[in-house]
Amino acid sequence: MIVSEEEGDKDKEFKSREIVLPGELIGNEQLMHGSGTYKVANNIYASIVGIKNIRANYVSVIPLEGRYIPKVGDSLVGKIIDVTPNLWIVDINSPYTAVLYITEVPWRVEFGNTAKFLNINDTILCDVLSVDEAKRVQVTMTKGSKKLVGGQIIEVAPSRVPRVIGKSASMLTLIKNYTKCRIFVAQNGRIWLEGGAENVRLAVMAIKKIEKESYTTGLTERIQKFLEISVKGEKWS
Repeated sequence: MIVSEEEGDKDKEFKSREIVLPGELIGNEQLMHGSGTYKVANNIYASIVGIKNIRANYVSVIPLEGRYIPKVGDSLVGKIIDVTPNLWIVDINSPYTAVLYITEVPWRVEFGNTAKFLNINDTILCDVLSVDEAKRVQVTMTKGSKKLVGGQIIEVAPSRVPRVIGKSASMLTLIKNYTKCRIFVAQNGRIWLEGGAENVRLAVMAIKKIEKESYTTGLTERIQKFLEISVKGEKWS
């Protein structure tokens, strides 16, 4: 069958979203293998349940579920869960907590004065500074991060974060344009939103729709249509 270039692209996209199982053959020596895969001889296999993802000559598997595993450089939304004289313990929506030392915040904090700057239940933007082999995590707020005041935080599966952001941030930009909300999507699956109540509600609905339908194709077009109809006050079916 002859297909147009556009149809061909869609076909490639469909194939790139194939759900695979551990041990399933997903590539050969013509591809490089990435996360969620392993290589035996010249063949590449899936090591987890997820979506087969091929970009250029690189194949990986995006997990369908799973907790956030921290990586150096990731931007996170963290919650302070403990305070000591010289550091804070941060919940990063992961099996592992993180530490934030007083040397890694944008303020001059004297020993013992930590609670004056950040206290239990405060929410912060931060970046992963280091992760060692024992999964001890350090975060930093020295790269332009800040304490979050106001707004609303929701959580999605960390594996869905790339879909919420979209290629070149296309999906996120779409939601911002229709809802006029300020939105920050963190790699650990926490999303901070700020705006009018109805606009935030609409943005949350769009994000949850993306999370639910993240494994399907044509999602950007459906989200745009959903937002268009919702902004007009019409009912989405």
